Amino acid sequence: MSTDTGHNSTSSDLTWALHNPERQTDFGYRAMHGSVVFSKALVNGYYGEAPNKSYYSGCSTGGRQGLKEAQLYSDSFDGMLIGAPAWWSTGLAVWTTRIGVNNLPLTGAGHITIPQIMGLAAEVKKQCDSVDGVADGIISAPENCTFDFTKVTCGTPGVNASTCLTEAQVVTAKNVYADYLVNDKLAFPGLLLGSENLWLVMMTGSAPIPLGQDYVRYFLLGDPSWNWTRFNDSIMTLAADQDPGHLTADHFDGLSEFQSRGGRILMYHGDADALIPTRSSDYFYNRTAEAMRPESGEIRDWFRYFRVPGMGHCAGSAVDAPWYFAGANQAGGLGTDRFSVAGFEDNEHDALLALVDWVEKGRPVDAIIATAWRNGSVPESGVLRQRALCPVPKRAVLESGGDEKSAKSWRCT
Repeated sequence: MSTDTGHNSTSSDLTWALHNPERQTDFGYRAMHGSVVFSKALVNGYYGEAPNKSYYSGCSTGGRQGLKEAQLYSDSFDGMLIGAPAWWSTGLAVWTTRIGVNNLPLTGAGHITIPQIMGLAAEVKKQCDSVDGVADGIISAPENCTFDFTKVTCGTPGVNASTCLTEAQVVTAKNVYADYLVNDKLAFPGLLLGSENLWLVMMTGSAPIPLGQDYVRYFLLGDPSWNWTRFNDSIMTLAADQDPGHLTADHFDGLSEFQSRGGRILMYHGDADALIPTRSSDYFYNRTAEAMRPESGEIRDWFRYFRVPGMGHCAGSAVDAPWYFAGANQAGGLGTDRFSVAGFEDNEHDALLALVDWVEKGRPVDAIIATAWRNGSVPESGVLRQRALCPVPKRAVLESGGDEKSAKSWRCT
């Protein structure tokens, strides 16, 4: 099934939400649930019986929609493959605006240019790559890396003068990595080291990207004339209080009925994602675990969360990290005739097949093998490298003397 989420527009156009709370609610959850109900009715009408099992696969806003559906309507799906969910919609939209404002105006002392961002990315890789124990160009333990900003600061001996950062620009960069706090409380988590390549999308224009700024205009304030120069922390407070359309999927204990009827969730997020901070998924997973104890038992019995080193937003990698595992929307990025994992159509390499086996055969997903090809989006070019993705809190460790490009050399520990 698919849905227009209750309106007709391009993906970046939010003008339809202006002074229209019904459409906002459609986008929040109502259109999604209505589509599920009608789709099941069509299946029943055509086949003469209801589906035995139902599965969901969605990333980004699609991930948010899936989690919201499971929280409100526990019997819609039996298994859910959730990628980089935009579940914290209020925080994400306002944070997105703030990140853009943080690097503006273009003439400001703290503005970081594209060449400087790329220089920062190179130094982050240099300092953080081997922290995980393997020098492979992939940052697999970003939280364990203590980055030395003096290595990119202008005036430091040996630092490239054409891409170095001034003290004001270092402050800008640190703000991107730092959690966004309002009144000393977490409003939204910051980005991980290794996400710099996607900063180019988020903070190099003459205004914040539309999905952030237009949320404030058309959802929150109902004021098309509002612009980023009027941004302040009160916008975040207002968004958290109002949550127009009830977009945010923050009913952490709302998954109890889904879990009790045997539902399973497999969630993943790329460590190099800068469109939706990876730690927002960390937060969702941890808050769900806290909210549902002790009645749900161990969260990993029904909900497993996988971090994907080097992967950007939902798919792809700027550092040739293994990122393909038939996650939501990944096959579509390779072509219209793609499905599963070319040459590896099994439950070890295909996350959706692994989820089906978990639901229907009781086989927990202990690892998923991700693939990268020599030509990033062309399976016919041959496998560049494969490795295991592990459910949190485990991480993939390279066996002594093993080939880092071979999945057989990695184990979850």
